[in-house]
Amino acid sequence: MTATEELIASAEAHSAHNYHPLPVVVATADGAWMTDVEGRRYLDLLAGYSALNFGHGNRRLIEAAKAQLERVTLTSRAFHHDRFAEFCKRLAELCGMEMVLPMNTGAEAVESAVKTARKWGYRVKGVPAGMAKIVVAGNNFHGRTTTIISFSTDPEARADFGPYTPGFEIVPYGDLTAMRAAVTENTVAVLLEPIQGEAGVLVPPAGYLAGVRELTRERNVLFVADEIQSGLGRTGRTFACEHEGVVPDMYVLGKALGGGVVPVSAVVSSSEVLGVFRPGEHGSTFGGNPLACAVALEVIAMLRSGEYQRRAAELGEHLHRELGLLAGTGRVTQVRGRGLWAGVDIDPAYGTGREISEKLMDRGVLVKDTHGFTVRIAPPLVIGKEDLDWGLAQLREVLGA
Repeated sequence: MTATEELIASAEAHSAHNYHPLPVVVATADGAWMTDVEGRRYLDLLAGYSALNFGHGNRRLIEAAKAQLERVTLTSRAFHHDRFAEFCKRLAELCGMEMVLPMNTGAEAVESAVKTARKWGYRVKGVPAGMAKIVVAGNNFHGRTTTIISFSTDPEARADFGPYTPGFEIVPYGDLTAMRAAVTENTVAVLLEPIQGEAGVLVPPAGYLAGVRELTRERNVLFVADEIQSGLGRTGRTFACEHEGVVPDMYVLGKALGGGVVPVSAVVSSSEVLGVFRPGEHGSTFGGNPLACAVALEVIAMLRSGEYQRRAAELGEHLHRELGLLAGTGRVTQVRGRGLWAGVDIDPAYGTGREISEKLMDRGVLVKDTHGFTVRIAPPLVIGKEDLDWGLAQLREVLGA
């Protein structure tokens, strides 16, 4: 057995089979490249589902973490610490908002957004107790907690985990007419991904987000944008909502906020909305810890420069132009996305998404499939154009184009 085979066999024997990873065992990584235990290098075109927007081992982020490790890493929220106030202030400023509720994982942030919207609905809007409704979109992916999978339409994520949490109305993604019909006097929020990542990088029709924004304002409903994957530079803007000139009532952030170093997530909103919480009503021991704040502050500083957004926009234009040429060959049936983010639908005659991913792995390129015949491409924003072109050339070779 090789070292790779031994480690994979051990993982299969001792860990729950809730993932189906590609058969590669990463040992080190730098920038857009990873190296396995056998010493083979791979170009990372997934970037940890956008958690690694700034690349592996980004020196600014590693140095920020190292410096904080020498000082203090955790206080819990029982006490203040000297990085917390600045983190909240700077993140609120980046979002053009006022208050921050820090958590750790994306799912925790979505759960916090759901609780925030419900509490706002009861305390501010005046919805009768226990009657709050939240409208969501079909094919969504907001996380894997019991409440979140209760409004999933994906059988794999949902099946056998009931009974399910009530209080959610599901409408087709991109359908404003259905959205308008679903919003009632008891609706407290509309929760959407501006671009649906797990579903295959689905971009809504032009005007959809703006229409949702208009509807929610008209009906006194919160517009909650889950930008955990789409936010923080991925699409060529700080937030994907910006492509339609939309500012939601609440951002849900995660993944790239921790720079691929530590898990950091947050709900960001106005003081009217997040001000509904009183001490003891919600919390997290690790949420907003000193180490997380130190790393996230460096992420925020990097984003404030605009460099990464510009890079994602410019390289993203090149990425989509090249993928568009592939679509013209017939091997690819559709390409969707924005910035350095693409969902590539493979003609079934050339293989499933999994098969294409495995063939690319054999050529030194790492991507991940979703929903059968779709391959997602989301490289770190620091990737070089030559490296990106090399990765795309391997895709062309795999597809015989």
